[in-house]
Amino acid sequence: MTNETTAVVQNVRLSYVNVFKPYSNNPDLTPKYSTTILLPKSDLNSKQRLDAAIQAAAQKGLNEKWNGVMPPVVANPIHDGDGVKQDGTPFGDECKGCWVFTASANADRQPQIVDQNVQPILNQSEIYSGVYANVAINVFPYMHTGKKGVGFGLTHIQKVRDGEVLGGAPVSADKVFSALGGASNPNPFANPQQTQPVQQYQQPTQQNSFGVDPLTGLPL
Repeated sequence: MTNETTAVVQNVRLSYVNVFKPYSNNPDLTPKYSTTILLPKSDLNSKQRLDAAIQAAAQKGLNEKWNGVMPPVVANPIHDGDGVKQDGTPFGDECKGCWVFTASANADRQPQIVDQNVQPILNQSEIYSGVYANVAINVFPYMHTGKKGVGFGLTHIQKVRDGEVLGGAPVSADKVFSALGGASNPNPFANPQQTQPVQQYQQPTQQNSFGVDPLTGLPL
């Protein structure tokens, strides 16, 4: 991509995927398309591209939004998956060895979602928490209630390959219901063979106008 404030991160893992329908966990805010992205720390090239786009966006903010004053610390949406969340608890195991961040798009700008052949993906079940993808990101500066920072805009997603579902695959309907509609098993998850792994982190309950990182609760 030629725009210096854009970057493509490759072969990353997606979590908290809301890319086919806008979502907000706060009814007072406008829903957005979004996904959390797990970028392996071993992928130095993708991280360097992302850092360069962040620097370019900060310079753009200095010239266009921040009245020529660069803040001592520019709020950065990238978090260390080997560190801890805002509440001091560690990230989930799936975040270990990764940089973690969220990208979003306004409700009128749905990201393009394509397969390996750059053909549109229409089956929504193809994109889920745990899938691997290439993601195109637009980095933009903002100033909100006196806070200066950069955020990540979500523009395009290309599915690379399937991955283990984060949070576990759902139990099939025939394990829950009988043919007559009665419960065939009053507790289908009680069988150890059917126990579902629990995702290691929870969706936050607070969100500002720029959104928050689902893993940390920090604003984007």
